[in-house]
Amino acid sequence: MEVQTTVDNESLAFKKLSHSQWTDYFVSFPIDDSELDAITREIDILKPEVRELLSSQGDNETSKSKVLLIQLLLSLGLAFHFENEIENILEDVFQRIEDMFGDERDLSTVSIMFCVFRTYGHNLSSNVFKRFIGDDGKFEKSLIGDTKGIMNLYEAAHLGTTKDYVLDEALKFTSNHLKSLLAGGTCQPHITKLIRNMLYLPQRWNMEALIAREYISFYEQEKDHDKTLLRLAKLNFKLLQLHYIKELKTFIKWWIELDLTSKWPSQFRERIVEAWLAGLMMYYEPQFSGGRVIAAKFNYLLTIIDDACDHYLTIPDITRLVGCVE
Repeated sequence: MEVQTTVDNESLAFKKLSHSQWTDYFVSFPIDDSELDAITREIDILKPEVRELLSSQGDNETSKSKVLLIQLLLSLGLAFHFENEIENILEDVFQRIEDMFGDERDLSTVSIMFCVFRTYGHNLSSNVFKRFIGDDGKFEKSLIGDTKGIMNLYEAAHLGTTKDYVLDEALKFTSNHLKSLLAGGTCQPHITKLIRNMLYLPQRWNMEALIAREYISFYEQEKDHDKTLLRLAKLNFKLLQLHYIKELKTFIKWWIELDLTSKWPSQFRERIVEAWLAGLMMYYEPQFSGGRVIAAKFNYLLTIIDDACDHYLTIPDITRLVGCVE
């Protein structure tokens, strides 16, 4: 079969794509700088209270509590405010990691500590979970009653390597049990929602901004939530929203000034907001604005190339283009 090497432009009948409404929405979104300043000031007042919790001194139990707090900060989207404190804590705790775990039998504690150390690049062995495995090589059935422990173990299982076989078993065990919990409808509504979300997309694979949004709602409904942390998380998320929108407005205005949409075929997609969102997937923290914008431009360039390939290039053309890019 002969491969087509030319394109008959007259035979192309692609649908004209409409202008993106997202572009107009965000470029006209009002931003009040005084609101940004007010939120920033309140955040600066609350941060020392959390920093004090991280700097508290004590025994191994105190150190464990600080590691658990770090995971909470990660889930609430607050960890980037305390990077230096977190690094110092983990360096100190990891040096005496065997003493820290000792005879620890709480599934949530072990799972959360494993998640935190792996997240920050410390190669904590997955053998810490073998204490929960019975003689039959399976996780103990007594763990089934520990819903939050199962949830945390499920998240930990997604931080495994190809040689962490115990985490493969953990993933099977927790997935089956969490699905049973959903089917049974015995959990509180906010826990049910969190289980459904994590089964759909665990934290390891999710966007940090979405993790924070979901977990703030969950944490607010926990009876033992810390009011200071909750307030700080809400303020921080609001500040990030305003910061993102301000950044996106600048990015869209840059695109409008280029005026490329009036010069290229109408079949090409205008996906400037979606391209910026791809940058947010890579860089969550506000200080990485430059990285988000560069990633957004690169992603949009790929979109343009993809549209050109779909509408105008033959297979040989695409083959040569791919070879050039590689």
